[in-house]
Amino acid sequence: MQHILDELEDRRARARLGGGEKRVEAQHAKGKLSARERISLLLDEDSFEEYDMFVEHRCAEFGMAANKIPGDGVVTGQGRINGRLVYVFSKDFTVFGGSLSGAHAAKITKIQDMALRNGAPIIGIFDAGGARIQEGVESLAGYAEIFQRNILASGVVPQISVIMGPCAGGDVYSPAMTDFIFMVRDTSYMYVTGPDVVKTVTNEIVTHEELGGARVHATKSGVADGAFENDIETLLQIRRLVDFLPGSNREKPPARESFDDPDRLEESLDRLIPANPNTPYDMKELIEKIVDEGDFFELSPDYGKNIVIALARMEGETIGVVANQPMVLAGVLDSDASRKAARFVRFCDCFDIPIVTLVDVPGFLPGVKQEYGGLIKHGAKLLFAYGEATVPKVTVITRKAYGGAYDVMSSKHLRGDVNYAWPSAEIAVMGAKGAVEIIFRNEIGEPEKIAERTKEYRDRFANPFVAASLGYLDDVIKPHSTRRRIIRALRTLKNKKLENPWKKHDNIPL
Repeated sequence: MQHILDELEDRRARARLGGGEKRVEAQHAKGKLSARERISLLLDEDSFEEYDMFVEHRCAEFGMAANKIPGDGVVTGQGRINGRLVYVFSKDFTVFGGSLSGAHAAKITKIQDMALRNGAPIIGIFDAGGARIQEGVESLAGYAEIFQRNILASGVVPQISVIMGPCAGGDVYSPAMTDFIFMVRDTSYMYVTGPDVVKTVTNEIVTHEELGGARVHATKSGVADGAFENDIETLLQIRRLVDFLPGSNREKPPARESFDDPDRLEESLDRLIPANPNTPYDMKELIEKIVDEGDFFELSPDYGKNIVIALARMEGETIGVVANQPMVLAGVLDSDASRKAARFVRFCDCFDIPIVTLVDVPGFLPGVKQEYGGLIKHGAKLLFAYGEATVPKVTVITRKAYGGAYDVMSSKHLRGDVNYAWPSAEIAVMGAKGAVEIIFRNEIGEPEKIAERTKEYRDRFANPFVAASLGYLDDVIKPHSTRRRIIRALRTLKNKKLENPWKKHDNIPL
């Protein structure tokens, strides 16, 4: 029996070597960890259970029959993050460049199926050169099998993609359908076609980094939800993110013990809003001062900066935060901010995460570029997402809530459950100056009259009491009590039941 056990251990040792020590050293020389090192860092110590360690490809073409490596370029299995079950696959660049074969794809789809059945998140680590050309259509079929499972898993279990090297061609579409994508600066990149093809087809000369690096996707395209400095920081942040999420849509997000008093008052918030209504302030300061221990996980921090989206906790339970950011473009809604927030609102709704919305929005961004870029449809995405969501929704208007943007930002009219405003709130169709110039356009040549009319309009509408008198606000609250009031509202909404009319699915404006 001992010789059989020894042979098993030898086979395992060969499989764990992947493409061999030299190729692992080459990974390290690029500042990257190996596939197994990444899993080890991501998961709790000694929690990883590997599947299909001995799987090999089935290709006999182009000399591949004599070139087989156990595992076939991807490490798959299950493990724990802070004691909670997750499924993981990690592509191994040291084996055939991490390229996808039929057998490689079957390993990933097995993990996807197990995650769906057992209700646990799927984390995919990408570092690969695309489809294995030697297998032709079988590798393409493998991609499609993975894509189909991404689609079926969407909204059922959280799906997280971590790009830690090249991710090109068909490989990019699986991450694109997951809930979150994170990248590593300077060592990872994503694109459908590489620089050589781009040069041939469009005659553009561009580097891998310029075409699809972490900075591009975290700041310009919005494809990535975050970019981190190295493999270690990235994996530690993924562990932190998973801590906020439920295992599936069949369970509530995890609750954590909180030592932050739910009745804590924050007197400094009474001074947050500047006296000049056109002076910006940092909305992240408000978020930090109302959530538990000031801790929140911001997503897409470098894209669509005029809106902030984050996961946080209040009274130990996960919430999603959506907040206009007056520090950037005065907090106006544009196409990028609308798309960014809409996707996050829909994610929270999928996984029963209550949404807290902090509003200071002067409207939608005007201009030819925005209109040509489809602002109407992009803005409608956020409107649609809030109106469709059935999770608890608590809204606080801190300063401006103008025009259609007031409606969009989780207003009472979009089934906002509890809607508050600070005394500094201004809820109107537009700012006083613009409104007066339209209403009293025949008096524009008379500055004194215009000034008087502007003061009259501001006194009438630059406050929250008109909306409150109509029942569109549930209360006007003191800023320092914001944390306490939100927590009390969320307590009352814990058993909220709301269902949308039956439908096969909706048709959100994409």
